[in-house]
Amino acid sequence: MSVDTVSLTGWGRTAPTTALRFRPRSYEEAAATVRGCGPRGSIARGLGRSHGDAAQNAGGSVLDMTGLNRIRAFDAGSGVVVCEAGVSLHRLMEVLLPLGWFVPVTPGSRYITVGGAIGSDVHGHNHRAAGSFSRHVTEFELLTADGEVRTVRPGTPLFDATAGGLGLTGVILSATLRFHPVKTSLMSVDTERATDLDDLLARLTAGGRSHRYESARVDLTSRGRATGRAVLTRGEHASPDALPAHARRAPLSFRPAQLPAAHSLVPDLVPGGLLGRTSAAALAELRYRRAPRSRAGELQPLSAFFHPLDAVPHWNRIHGRGGFVHYEFAVGHGQEETLHRIVRQISQRRCPSFLAVLRRFGESDPGLLSFPVPGWALALDLPASLPGLGRFLDGLDEEVAAAGGRVCLTNDSRLHPDVLAAMYPRLSEFRALRAELDPNGAFRSDLSRRLSL
Repeated sequence: MSVDTVSLTGWGRTAPTTALRFRPRSYEEAAATVRGCGPRGSIARGLGRSHGDAAQNAGGSVLDMTGLNRIRAFDAGSGVVVCEAGVSLHRLMEVLLPLGWFVPVTPGSRYITVGGAIGSDVHGHNHRAAGSFSRHVTEFELLTADGEVRTVRPGTPLFDATAGGLGLTGVILSATLRFHPVKTSLMSVDTERATDLDDLLARLTAGGRSHRYESARVDLTSRGRATGRAVLTRGEHASPDALPAHARRAPLSFRPAQLPAAHSLVPDLVPGGLLGRTSAAALAELRYRRAPRSRAGELQPLSAFFHPLDAVPHWNRIHGRGGFVHYEFAVGHGQEETLHRIVRQISQRRCPSFLAVLRRFGESDPGLLSFPVPGWALALDLPASLPGLGRFLDGLDEEVAAAGGRVCLTNDSRLHPDVLAAMYPRLSEFRALRAELDPNGAFRSDLSRRLSL
């Protein structure tokens, strides 16, 4: 097992802290690290794609789990896979997509680990139909603070605390997952433009359940009558008969595009990044105008539909050396006016958000700290150097909490603990179970200290 001292951040590149990084190659090495973690505790870390500080641990230790990355077993008839927690979704796609199986839930990047996907209980474009990641987990092995390895299954308090529990109940070592059957590696995509936020919500509501996947790229720089205009995309896995002749020879091939590192979107030598208010507005205008008013059945590779930014190395540098804040919140059905009010405030400030995605969530999942609630979720990226950003987002937090909504913890880097209980009504259950399971605080992170989890 290798050990080094390293400065770590989340994908947003804010608030770096220093920790001892351990890279276990076996369960025994992981257990030894947990038992000897010291007073500052330890936290598991995957590929570092959480935007905030959930996988940092200032002055303590971090377990880099990417060395535990074996696929142990796969049942080609049922789509059930057993793998170690350090396996990435990208690797699972490489191996299983050619066999006709696709991950049941994928977030905006495939470069996250299975352990991270469970610990964050990640969601994707298909939450309304498929729920969060943990809904497709049949069991996992969890290394707890006493050094024991427990097999944890759905319907138990420990499963509910760990799914979305941000690594604070233990270290996930392996998991058994159910995959989704597909017949091609292409998506059939419908695209349309919504003229404003009311139009967008009406289109999403009227869409019913005709598509498995749906999301909207919202232009948060538009104002006036165009406030909240968006490009809405819906998709289904394409059937073989929809493929052109040349694609039918290898309908399940997986060849995601990847630009060379030399073509990175923003090099480090651009300290202020590329997106100011003017350039962000111009980019949003171009994106909206280039989108078709209505187009049905366009064939796209899976990687282009689900993970377009994965093709661009270091895209997280776009806001410059100061990094960016990922703000993601959800409000329930009946709270559309809160969503309107927040979108108007962001638009009026002309916040240069490179990425703003609106999704419709379905039923909640059982995780005590899982993010999705039935309703609407908006995710956006803002430069951390934006004047007055902290105060502005604090105000949005209050509005979200007052509406019975919540902020996504796995990508958070600045939420205050005084609004946390209003956002997560099962927080006391989580704290009680964690205190019983880990009375000495073996598992800690910068986020857990900041929010008193």
